[in-house]
Amino acid sequence: MDEAYDVVVVGSGGGAMTAAALTARAGLSTVVLERTDHIGGTSAYSGGACWLPGSEVQQRAGLPDSTDGARAYLAAVLADPDTERVEALLAHAPELVAELESDPLMDFEWIPFSEYYDAPGRVPMGRSIQPVSIARDDLDPQVAALVRPPVERDRVGRGGRSTLSGGQALIGRLAAMLVRDGGTIRTGHHATGVRRDDGGRAVGVRVETEGGEALIGARRGIVVAAGGFEGNPRLRKEHGTPGSAAWTMAPRGTNTGEIIEACAAAGAATDYAGEGWFCPGLEHPDGSGTFTLGFRGGLMVDQHGRRYGNESLPYDRFGRVMAAAPERVPSWFVFDSREGGRLPAIAMPEGDAEEHLAAGTWVRADTLAELAALAGLDAAALEETVARFNGFAASGVDEDFGRGEDEYDTFFAGAGTPNKALVPLDTPPYYAARFVLSDLGTKGGLVTDARGRVLDGSGAPIPGLYAAGNSAASVFGSAYPGPGAPLGSAMTFASLAVRDILGS
Repeated sequence: MDEAYDVVVVGSGGGAMTAAALTARAGLSTVVLERTDHIGGTSAYSGGACWLPGSEVQQRAGLPDSTDGARAYLAAVLADPDTERVEALLAHAPELVAELESDPLMDFEWIPFSEYYDAPGRVPMGRSIQPVSIARDDLDPQVAALVRPPVERDRVGRGGRSTLSGGQALIGRLAAMLVRDGGTIRTGHHATGVRRDDGGRAVGVRVETEGGEALIGARRGIVVAAGGFEGNPRLRKEHGTPGSAAWTMAPRGTNTGEIIEACAAAGAATDYAGEGWFCPGLEHPDGSGTFTLGFRGGLMVDQHGRRYGNESLPYDRFGRVMAAAPERVPSWFVFDSREGGRLPAIAMPEGDAEEHLAAGTWVRADTLAELAALAGLDAAALEETVARFNGFAASGVDEDFGRGEDEYDTFFAGAGTPNKALVPLDTPPYYAARFVLSDLGTKGGLVTDARGRVLDGSGAPIPGLYAAGNSAASVFGSAYPGPGAPLGSAMTFASLAVRDILGS
């Protein structure tokens, strides 16, 4: 070994930094290995919502939330649950929140954000929580310089803001805890291999750095929480994951799955059935896609000019509708000039309208027929689709897909129409924006148990090896229960891994 620590954490997102902060707090020497020059990964791009039910944060907010309610909700939402892992998540989530909030550097608050299924146990306006925003100047300068900027700034090479909010607040707070307690953060360290000793224990991580290859030893445990394989076209194709590496929301050049493959080569079992955390993605002139949600107007059509779903569905559910037929990727989102040519949705980032128009990722015309010609759509089909939709807006009932019937559908809407999720398209000029199938990450990977331990092909745990987040097969399978489900589950199983490392 070139050097050794008690715990080696691969990755620097929400799950990874939770594991690192907790092991350092327990007095173990801890190192975080991050392949890029910033920490936080996709977690730093996120809104920071954490689906951690049954905690004191929900109680303080007066929510009708409980562990039993969350259990009923997951029972209705999950198709084929791993009961042991689900129960571990539910039991430990409130314990984790309490443990983190006992630290002066961590503070959570409830965030109103509707859950994604109308099912027993659902909490009106959601049960998700988020870290309280923090001023950059209130953090250790080393940490403040390392936190990845918001996606709309990071993608154009700009630095972060003076106040860290959402996912950046989560990463910044956890990293500050880690550094305060003697932990080490190593950027520019790309983990590519795992070493096991003669007894089968995982004892080291091989990394590539600018200075060459190194082997970093782990005396107590290795926690792999380095994202999925969303940035790897080969692995996406091999595992049948819809979408494209060009359209993922992962930071550029990251989350290519080498550490998952390395663990598999070392004997770990894998499960890729969960596919990904999907979303409609606004296509940009450079070919990338950006996370889009909160449609408050407009309608989505396939390459034949026809609507095919409720545009106001939660983003993962609509993404799966998009993926169900090849003529839906790409799609065209059609809207009018009610908002001055702005997209009636939340796209992060949206980009500049004139740049979109110049590149052809948006088109604009005074009539729907002209718009259809520019977008390569059937004019009669598009005109018929819009006319039918406008009829629904007038009556307040979407007879085709039920848009506006669920709490989530109207969460972002505010139109003064019979159904505020249905806004007519009648104000030219008209626009069409090209949409692709984006994702927030893949959700298939290493098979783990209720303690976060990585299992081998026979179902036995590999001593010393743990995984959480998108590096592991998701406890939620193909479902996305609510805001912050990826972060909440990653943090919970990372914490359970720490408990196992500590023998508690």
